[in-house]
Amino acid sequence: MNARSALYQARYGNPDVAVPAAASPVIDHLLAHASVRAYLPDPVSDDTLAAIVAAAQSAASSSNLHAWSVVAVRDAARKARLADYAGDQAHIRQAPLLLVWLADLARLEQVARRVGETSAALDYLEMFEVAVIDAALAAQNAVAAAESLGLGTVYIGAMRNRPEDVAAELQLPPRVVAVFGLCVGMPDPAAPAAVKPRPPQSVVLHQETYSLPAQEAGLETYDQAMAAFYAAQGMKVRGTWSNHSAKRIRDAASLTGRDRLAEALRNLGFPLR
Repeated sequence: MNARSALYQARYGNPDVAVPAAASPVIDHLLAHASVRAYLPDPVSDDTLAAIVAAAQSAASSSNLHAWSVVAVRDAARKARLADYAGDQAHIRQAPLLLVWLADLARLEQVARRVGETSAALDYLEMFEVAVIDAALAAQNAVAAAESLGLGTVYIGAMRNRPEDVAAELQLPPRVVAVFGLCVGMPDPAAPAAVKPRPPQSVVLHQETYSLPAQEAGLETYDQAMAAFYAAQGMKVRGTWSNHSAKRIRDAASLTGRDRLAEALRNLGFPLR
C-alpha cells in the first residue's frame, strides 16, 4: 500500500476505496486533515500568523467586498472566558492561539458613509450570507496554510452559543458577529489526532441531477465506517452516525443555544429581511 492509498483509505474509512489517478501534493495535504484538540504550549508567532492571514485573504470574496474579519486571541484569561461561552471546551484554553472569524458588515457601512452613500442593502439576508461565506472561505484557506506549517487546528462552532457575550468580550461593533472560532497550535504528539472518515462520494456527488435514493447505500456504508472509527477512538457514541445526526436536528433544544441566533443577530445590529 502506497502513501496516497493510505490517505484515501483513512479519509473514507474504507480499505477498498478507489484511488483516483489525478494527484498532487496539495490534494495529499488536504486529505490528511484532522481536527486537533490537544496542543503544546509553544506560541504561534506574529510572523506565522501574518502568513496564515495572507493565505486567508487569498480566498475568493463575493464581489470583492471582503465582508469578514478575524480576531486573534492569545490572552489566557480571554480565551478562558470564550471557552466558557463555547460550552467549556478545554482545547480553547489549551491552544496558544484562538482565531475568531467574523461576519463583518460594519466596515462596508463605514465605507458607504465615508463616500456619501446609503447602505440599506446591509439589512438583507443576502448580505449576511455573503459575510458568513466570505469568512468560511477565508478560514478554510487559513486551516490549509496552518497545517502546511506543521500546526494543528479545530473549528469551534459553539462560538455561536452566546453571541452577545462573545461580541462584548471582543468589543465587536454593531453589524459584526462571530460565526466560529479556530484553535491553532502545535499538536501534542502524546495525543495524536485521527483522520475522521467522510461519506462515500456517492452520498455527496451527483451527476447532472440530484437524487436522495442514490445516497442510501453510501449512507449505510458510512454508518459502518463511523462505527469502526468510534470504536477505534474509544468514543462512547450510541447508535450509528445516522442516529447521532438525527438527534442533532431533533428540535431547537438540540441546537445548544443557537436556537435564538436570529434574536441575537438583531441585538447585534443585523435586522435581517
